[in-house]
Amino acid sequence: MAYQLQEINKRIQSDVEEFLAECDQAYAQRVSLAADKILANLERSPIVLLSGPSGSGKTTTALKIAEELQRRGVNSHAVAMDNYFKTLNRKTAPRTPEGDIDYESPLCLDMDLLDAHFTALSQGEEIVVPKFEFARQMRNDSLGTPMKLEKNEIAIFEGIHALNDDIAGRHPEATKLYISARSNVNEGAVLRFKGTWMRLTRRAVRDYNFRGTGVAETLEMWANVRRGEKLYISPFKNRADIIFDSSLPYEVSVMSNYALPLLKSVPEDNERHDELLELIGAFQYFQPIDPALVPRDSLLREFIGGGSYKYH
Repeated sequence: MAYQLQEINKRIQSDVEEFLAECDQAYAQRVSLAADKILANLERSPIVLLSGPSGSGKTTTALKIAEELQRRGVNSHAVAMDNYFKTLNRKTAPRTPEGDIDYESPLCLDMDLLDAHFTALSQGEEIVVPKFEFARQMRNDSLGTPMKLEKNEIAIFEGIHALNDDIAGRHPEATKLYISARSNVNEGAVLRFKGTWMRLTRRAVRDYNFRGTGVAETLEMWANVRRGEKLYISPFKNRADIIFDSSLPYEVSVMSNYALPLLKSVPEDNERHDELLELIGAFQYFQPIDPALVPRDSLLREFIGGGSYKYH
């Protein structure tokens, strides 16, 4: 699917708040369809596996699905699978072809513990969801959170590897969802903004705002992130019961407020500078939108901040 640049700019000029509301409502309908699927499968499994590449909005989507289920009288728990990372051992850690530690590899996850926890939850037993401390690169089970599913309760596990053979493959009965910002923006037949640029922009802005990572470092990591997607994430997306698009037609117009200053600050000798110039140029086609107009429960708030959801 592709959005049309002319339509986006026209809607921004005519009634920007109505445009934002319509886009968010369309996303809410996708969330509602996911909730339908989860409830239809509840007798088979209380486990939901939500996968998608970096910057796809998995965390907000998991929270929104949990909220929708709650509205329908079903309690649910959103669990970040990042907490199931193994404590890093540099001697045995998976490596990229260049010899760096491959943080995108599914081998970084404790698949056996996930498998055991899915089984225990399905049988009504209590588990302790571990806590991974990213600053120390270690899992601290003593900081874990107990969790037990009562009858008709659901656990939504979200992470990039949720549909991997060693996770979803061991639990085919689980409800499986795949999410990504998949839509390009065209002007007629001419490509103006790639869907992958949306995810790169989201990640660059989020990492700068909340993770203390400069945009040059994000760009440096992006090649391996994309490599990991092609190797470890995309091959399993067709296993999903629902595949849906997390891109919002208004987001490039909002993100330009945050992304342009960051992108322009990257030194000219950066090896990805040509791509940067292309991306900077692409933002110029869009009418800007004041970020203050973005609703507090918008998926975009995961990346720009100021939202109503709590992120860890």
